[in-house]
Amino acid sequence: MNMLLSTVMNRAMNRRAKATTGRAAPPMAPSAAGGLLCLVGGLLLALVTAPPAQAAKVERVVSPGGIEAWLVRDHLNPIVTMRFAFRGGAALDPNGKEGLANMASALLDEGAADLDSKAFQQTLEDNAITLRFDASRDRFGGRLRALTDYRDLAFGLMAKALTQPRFDAEPVERIRAQILATLRHDAEAPKAMASRALMRTMFPDHPYGRPTAGTKESVAGLTADDLRRFAAERLGRDSLVIGVVGDITPEVLAPLLDKTFGGLPAKAKAWNLPAVKAKAAGQVIVIDKDIDQSNILFADAGMRRDDPDFYAAFVMNHVFGGGGFTSRLYNEVREKRGLAYSVYAYLHPMDASALFLGGAGTANARTKETLDLVREEWRKMAEHGVSAEELDAAKRFLIGSFPLRFTSTDRIAGMLVGMQLDALGMDYMERRNGYIESVTVDDIRRVARKLMDSKRLTFVIVGRPEGVTATP
Repeated sequence: MNMLLSTVMNRAMNRRAKATTGRAAPPMAPSAAGGLLCLVGGLLLALVTAPPAQAAKVERVVSPGGIEAWLVRDHLNPIVTMRFAFRGGAALDPNGKEGLANMASALLDEGAADLDSKAFQQTLEDNAITLRFDASRDRFGGRLRALTDYRDLAFGLMAKALTQPRFDAEPVERIRAQILATLRHDAEAPKAMASRALMRTMFPDHPYGRPTAGTKESVAGLTADDLRRFAAERLGRDSLVIGVVGDITPEVLAPLLDKTFGGLPAKAKAWNLPAVKAKAAGQVIVIDKDIDQSNILFADAGMRRDDPDFYAAFVMNHVFGGGGFTSRLYNEVREKRGLAYSVYAYLHPMDASALFLGGAGTANARTKETLDLVREEWRKMAEHGVSAEELDAAKRFLIGSFPLRFTSTDRIAGMLVGMQLDALGMDYMERRNGYIESVTVDDIRRVARKLMDSKRLTFVIVGRPEGVTATP
C-alpha cells in the first residue's frame, strides 16, 4: 500500500508544470493537494498529533567529510524526504544575465553524467522519485523524496544532477522556450506587472530590484557555458544547508551526505549582498491597463529576521493584515465596506533588506477609497498599536496553528533548512511559541511606531483607478 501511495503522489507531482518554465514545480491547486492528502491521511499521524517539541526531535548529523545535516526521524513509513539550499540566489545573477539561477534550476534534472534528459526523467518516474530544484532571490534550493528501497538510487541521481549536469542543447532550448513563454505571459499579467514595478521602486539600485526569472533579452542570451559556470561557482559546500525527514538513521545518512554532496566545490563564490533599506517614500505608481479591477500592491520598509523585535512585528501583522478573516484590513476594507475582493499584509524579510508588503484587488471606481482606508489603518496601528483582546486572540491562533506546519515531511524538512539559514538554533521548534507568548501590548506599540509610517507607504496600481493621481 505504501508503495502504491508514494507512486501515485510522486507521479502526480512530476506531471505538473514546472515553476516559471512549464515544468513540474509549483504547488498543486488546493483541490489536487487535498485529494492527495486524503490518500495519505495516516502517513504522518504521529508527527501532527504530538506537540511540536516531541513531534520533531532534531538531530545533528555530520558526515565523515564534514557535511552537516539536520535530521528528524520517522520510521513509521518507508519514505525519505530531503530539502537543501545554497546561500545566494537569483539576486547574484550577473548583470545582463538575469534569470540564470532560475534557468539552471529548471535544467539540473534534465540530464546528468551518463543519463540524457529522457533517461534521467524516466528513471525518476519509474522509481517514484521526486527531484526538483528552485531559485529565489536569496537561495538556490532543491528537494528529494523517495521510498526507502530506492533511497540510494535517488541520492545518486541527485549527486549526478548537482555535480555532473549536462546542459545538452535540446533541453536548454526547450526550457528556454518555456521560460520565454512565461515571461511573455507575465508581461501582461496585472499581478506580475505590479510586483515587478514595486521591486524596481523599492530597490532601484540593488539586485533585489531585478526580476528573478530574468527578461526576454537576458534569457535569450544565456548559454550552456553560463549554466556550467553557475553550477561550478554557486554550488559550494560552504554555502549548503540540509534538512532530512523520514525513514533513515544518522548512521546511514552520514556517508550518503558525502556521496551526494562531497563532489561539490569546497567553497562557493561569495554570496553576500550589500545591505540596503527599501526606498519607500510614499510614491503612488499607476500602470495603465484596460481592466475592470485594479490590482494594488503596497509596501514600506520591513524588518529583518534577526531583528530582536521580529516576533512583536509578526504578531502585530497577524492583527493588522495577516490574520485572514479576523484581520483589521479584512474587517475594515472588505467586511464592513465591501471595498476590495481581497486584502492582506505580510512581513517579507530578506538577507540584505526587508519589506512590509500588502495587496488588494478592487473595482477601478473604488480604488481611491481603498487606498485611503489602507493608509488610515496603517496610521492607526502606528499610533495606537493593538488592544489586549486582539493580542490575546492573535497569540492563541499563532500558537495553536503551529502544529499544522508538521503535516508533511517536505514541510518539516523545509523548516529544518529555514532554521539553519536564519540561525534559529536546533531547538527553535521548542522555543518558538515562547517568543510569541512573550510579546506584549507595549512591544507592539513600540514596534508599530518604528515600522509603520503612512507617509512612507508606497502603492503600485495596475488598472485604470478612478480618482487616483500618480506621483510625479
